[in-house]
This record gives sequence, C-alpha cells and structure tokens, in this order.
Amino acid sequence: MAEIVIVGGGAAGMMCAAHAAEGGREVLLLEKNEKLGKKLFITGKGRCNLTNEAGPEQMMECIISNPRFMNSSLRSFSSEDTVRYFSERGLALKTERGGRIFPESDKSSDVIRALEKRLEELSVRIRLHTEVTGISPSEEGYLLSVRSPRGKEENLRAKALVIATGGLSYPATGSTGDGFRFAHSLGLALKDRTPSLVPMKVKEIEECRRLMGLSLKNTGIAFRKEGKVLFRDFGEMLFTHFGISGPMILSASARIPGDAYKGGLSLIIDLKPALSQEKLDQRLLRDFKESENRNFIHALHGLLPGKLLPVILERSQIPPDKKVHSVTRQERERLLRLLKEFPLTVTGLRGYEEAVITKGGVSVKEIHPKTMESRKYPGLYFVGEVLDVDALTGGYNLQIAWSTAAAAGRALAERKPI
Repeated sequence: MAEIVIVGGGAAGMMCAAHAAEGGREVLLLEKNEKLGKKLFITGKGRCNLTNEAGPEQMMECIISNPRFMNSSLRSFSSEDTVRYFSERGLALKTERGGRIFPESDKSSDVIRALEKRLEELSVRIRLHTEVTGISPSEEGYLLSVRSPRGKEENLRAKALVIATGGLSYPATGSTGDGFRFAHSLGLALKDRTPSLVPMKVKEIEECRRLMGLSLKNTGIAFRKEGKVLFRDFGEMLFTHFGISGPMILSASARIPGDAYKGGLSLIIDLKPALSQEKLDQRLLRDFKESENRNFIHALHGLLPGKLLPVILERSQIPPDKKVHSVTRQERERLLRLLKEFPLTVTGLRGYEEAVITKGGVSVKEIHPKTMESRKYPGLYFVGEVLDVDALTGGYNLQIAWSTAAAAGRALAERKPI
C-alpha cells in the first residue's frame, strides 16, 4: 500500500508531490502519458508563463471563479514563493509586460526539468503510461483501478489520494476530464464545464478569413447584448480563419457568460481608440485634403493596415477609385463611424482543443480551502484545474495550480496518522 498516490503528473501533480515528499512522506505519482508535464510543455506557446508578480489581493482580482476560495492558499504559497521555489532549483526567471514571469530561457522544458529534478532528489516514485480508470474509498484509504502500458488491469491501494488530472482543455495532452468522472462517481458536486480563455467564432467568417493573420494592437473592443456592455477592453486582438483571437478576446471569453452567445453577441471594435470621433474626423479631413486629387483608396494607407483596407472600403460603400475631392460628407461620416465602431457578430466559442483552461469543475464547496481536502472524504484531495477556479491570462492559472498543490502537499506532510 502506498502512503500517498497522486494521479496526474502535470504542474499541480508535480508540485504537490514535491511538497508532500519534502515533509518526509512516501509519494507515488501516476501519469498516463509517456512523460510528465505534457500540457505544461505547451503553456505560453512553449515559453511557460509560470506566474505573475501580482500579490495575493491583486491576483484574486484576476480570478474569475471563486477568488475568495483561493485566499488562504495564495497567501501561504504566493507568486513570490513560486519565484523563490524555482529560483532555488536553479531556474533563472524574468519579468515581462503585465508582470508576467517566464523562464529566462523562454523554454517550458526548463520548468519541467526543475520539477523532475526535485522529484528525483526527493525519491518520489513515478509511473508513466499508467492510467487510473476508477477510484473508490476503502477501509484503509482508497482503492484505485489502474491500467498499465500493455493494457494490464491492476488495483493499487493508497492511504491518501490526490486528484491532479487537470480539466478538459487541450485533450491531446491527456486532459480528458478524468478527475471530473472520479468526483462524479463519489457523488461530489460539479459545476458545469465550458472552454475558457478560448478564441471566438463570428458570423462574418469570410471577412475574417480575408483578414487572417492580421493583429490589431492598441485597439478598443466592447461586447454588447441587448444594449448592455458585457465586457470592454483595450489591447491586442487577432483575426483567424474562423473568427477572432488574441489576448483581449481570450480574456473576454472568461468574463462573458455562456448564455450571452445565444442568438449572437455584438462586438464593436474601435480601430482608433486614441482619437475621439471629432479628432478622427479632423484627421480624415487633413488626409483627404492632402490626397484630394487621388483615388479614395490612397487616402487611407496612412490610417489603416493594408490588409484591412479592402474590407473597410466594402463596408463604407465608397468606390475605391472615387476621387477624394468627390467624397461626400455623408460618405465621410459613414467611414468615420466604421472606424470607431467596426461591428462583428460573435456566434460562440471554439472548443476545448484550443482553450487554455476549463471553466467549472469540482465545486469548491466540497473542498477545505486551506488544505484542498474533500469535506466528505478524509484523505482525498483535489488540486489544480480540476477545481472550479479559473482566471485571466497572465500566469494566474498556473499560480492557482502551484498554490493549491502546495496547500495539499503541506497538509499531507502534516497529516497524522497517514
């Protein structure tokens, strides 16, 4: 019988294993993939934004679901503690825009290597290619049904058990909702799961395909439903072959409720947020005067990216070969409104294959916030993305993984008897 079994060798699983083993506990880490940290490897486009320099209060402001639940664990293992932990493991770090913290090497593999080395130092046993298919309470702890690499079925016993299986996002990395199934089988409450921090689909797909690859920076956006603004932001967005993506769009997907997309959601893009409508009109008049004898299309080259011009021209209904001096006031005003309020209709979100995280999961009402232990099942812990806690981009979601994992690992190390 193992003293502690941790199911899932991702960020939360490895960190929890390390903290429990640092307390002198015997730990067995089970991972169904061929290696540890498979999802961690692709985090931040392979650069691994492993935390944010924000303090606990500021961090909780960036947590969308159940921020107060994270209060205790964020204070006991903060982003500052994360930085210290990895720095002490020899990982050089750097801080970028928005307080985002990355490995100095820009390699997520270095984060994984630091954790693997620590697990090796602590003699944590690791079994790869090992899938847990079911769990159940037993007199002495927990019974696990396990499938080995060659399909052999076996049972393992654990005095204490940690579920660190992640969510549903990027299922190719092994995040296939195993932890949700385990929780459901035990009768624990689950909150509805949806993709989050995910690109969006739009009605105007043909236009987006023409604009594919165009990144708009220093742009304003506002999502509206029945006249009410649901989300507003300023920053960067990207056109894709299916719709829109980029930092602002991912953040919006986390903030906007799922039912808002039914029947379409209005997105208004301000292409020139630094200029008021009056100032932009003055700019147009100056540009028109300088190009008054040229074709209309040439008057916009200094104002917009070249890839966007054909779409703007079509929407403005001003012929591209019309002489600038012939453009009417009504046409100019129509162009002005288009530049300040470029509309798109959002029809929904992309799937888990492209979602950074999963929104929803094991209800936090089932979990002790200081230890991540189940309220119903002593010795059973849930950490990381399997919990109903999610945040914006910027390193916050990985910090949730580190903090919940550290809380559980320390609680396991202190738990008596075990």
